[in-house]
Amino acid sequence: MTTTINSQARAAGSRPPLVTRPLLLRFVSIIGASTSFYLLLSVVPLYAEASGGGGNAAGLATGALMLATVAGELATPRFVARFGYRLALVAGLVLLGAPALVLTVSGGMAWIVAVCLVRGLGFAVTVVAGGALTASLIPPERRGEGLALIGIVSGVPSLLALPLGVWLVHHVGYAPVCIAGALAALAAIVSVPGLPGREPASGRPIGVLAGFRTAALLRPAVVFAATTLAAGIIVTFLPLAVPSASGGLVAVALFVQPAASTVARWLAGRHGDRHGPAGLVLPALVVSAAGTLLISLNSSPVAVVAGVALFGIGFGVAQNATLSLMYARVPASGYGTVSALWNFASDAGMGVGALAFGALAGGTGYPPAFAVTAALMLTALAPAWRDRPDSKG
Repeated sequence: MTTTINSQARAAGSRPPLVTRPLLLRFVSIIGASTSFYLLLSVVPLYAEASGGGGNAAGLATGALMLATVAGELATPRFVARFGYRLALVAGLVLLGAPALVLTVSGGMAWIVAVCLVRGLGFAVTVVAGGALTASLIPPERRGEGLALIGIVSGVPSLLALPLGVWLVHHVGYAPVCIAGALAALAAIVSVPGLPGREPASGRPIGVLAGFRTAALLRPAVVFAATTLAAGIIVTFLPLAVPSASGGLVAVALFVQPAASTVARWLAGRHGDRHGPAGLVLPALVVSAAGTLLISLNSSPVAVVAGVALFGIGFGVAQNATLSLMYARVPASGYGTVSALWNFASDAGMGVGALAFGALAGGTGYPPAFAVTAALMLTALAPAWRDRPDSKG
């Protein structure tokens, strides 16, 4: 149905509609999954530390979540090919939401890690299956704008839920926040029956392994992984790195970062539709690294807020530009693989970043660890440089 509407619009010489009924229904599952994920993203590491899980408990919790997500993302395209979008989304939302209820009855580190692993698998299914479905619902002529709109729909819950989770923990405790995170994902299941079960796609499907061997897809994925390296660190360790006397600063910073990302992602999408997304990849990486370096001055509230804002701008641009570029380089049959590769890059970066940063900061302290992170991000300059519009690489 969506394909027919788009074809008619193109034949009439007008821009195809961006917002359709299936896309509106898709918004519901995006909001539910995003709220559930971000509400607990900084809360669970705090819970692990408060439960006496050890010096690197926070990094272990986030690392388990993101590494399980990475594993699930690689398997999801095959799962979707066999069972379709609807069953995949239902399974993902259940796995993302239901395990959070376990945290209301147990604070043992083993249970926390187990919950993070299961929720990571659920999140993987929702983002990969949902990402491929969303791409099929957006007209190619308006892909950048459409992905930017999706970024806003998913960004608003992160904008609100990430700082809200930390604030609520200090006012109502961990259990109510975990229950709210569970219900956000489970309630979104009601929207799934109205979504397409499968999307016919022409062309031979591209496997995940083939995607890893395709330089045109791997380069933007590597650049995006470099930016998410810092994203996982910020949401996990910023509440611990900022001096306790500046507790309110954490909530402000965790609001500013996704707010800047959301605005930047929208502007990048509109620019990309008009001028192409390739020219945005390199600047996005440099700006993200600069923001991370600024956060290393964690004793200064101004530097922290400015740093997360600058990082958010670079991160938002990188989100839109790398994903738009990857979708443009495959036929519709490759959307599932692109979704898997891009989300793999995102979550691998977050997971590795959280685990490595915890160990590094334990020996150096937080300021040097943030500076080292910024330097590591710049190792992705080579693939970013080769993806410039005027590059022949």
